[in-house]
Amino acid sequence: MLPDQFRAWRRSMGLKQKDAADLLGLKKRMIQYYEKGKREGKAVTIPKSVRLACYALSVGISDYDGSNISKLDLSQIVDPSDPNLE
Repeated sequence: MLPDQFRAWRRSMGLKQKDAADLLGLKKRMIQYYEKGKREGKAVTIPKSVRLACYALSVGISDYDGSNISKLDLSQIVDPSDPNLE
């Protein structure tokens, strides 16, 4: 997920930076770094956990307790053909 894609995700969800930070369990400043793609002049990569959380929120999953899912049937929580899961 590139910085512009992250910003587009947040906006498509109708979230302010603070709201996105709260939902993702991050500080607002991290949201700003992810959207800018830099922190103190160095490139910032959006971690896979954050990318997956963005996807989960976009499909209506706001929390997950780990129950009722086998390792072989992850299709219940993610669509493996989704191009956003790179």
